[in-house]
Amino acid sequence: MRRGLLALAALAAVGLGGPTAWAKLALLAGLPGLAATFATEPAIRGVALYQARRFAEADAAFAEAGRAVTYNRGLSLAALGNYPLAEAYFDAVLFANPADSEARENRDRVAALYDPVVGQGDEAGRIAVQVVVPPDGPPTERFSADSPPLGPGRQVADDAWLATLPDDPGEFLRLRLSDEYTRRLSLGFTPPEEGDPW
Repeated sequence: MRRGLLALAALAAVGLGGPTAWAKLALLAGLPGLAATFATEPAIRGVALYQARRFAEADAAFAEAGRAVTYNRGLSLAALGNYPLAEAYFDAVLFANPADSEARENRDRVAALYDPVVGQGDEAGRIAVQVVVPPDGPPTERFSADSPPLGPGRQVADDAWLATLPDDPGEFLRLRLSDEYTRRLSLGFTPPEEGDPW
């Protein structure tokens, strides 16, 4: 009799909880497909769809849920084969919580599944930018390894430029110390030099 009343009270509580409660109960029972039909919250629907191996729908649900399910979005993106974006999502989780060992392990696993993208430089240590002027809009910048690295009047810090600099470490140190003194004086960290009080 007691068990029957307890079971009836549990069903009444779940019934009053609404579709979200039914979805969670179906997830606990191992019925993710059924849970996905009941779930109204995108985060719970995403978990149910992921467990039902419907990864594209799960990813859409996690995208709708937003930042609260960043880790789960990384999992769904990895399941869809979008490894660079999945790695970025795991990086976001690790930025918020560097101690999250599961996110770190999954990030490392995903990173091993694709070759990293490496940008091309222009021998001067930077990626060159080329200005493009579309006919119907303002000028925009586009990265290009073929365009010159710097605009007119600016110089690349290469070996030829370094050869023009005087090799005087004492002068450099004097200028650095003078600049640091001025900075500290302006912040009030260093008292001004004493003058003649009269």
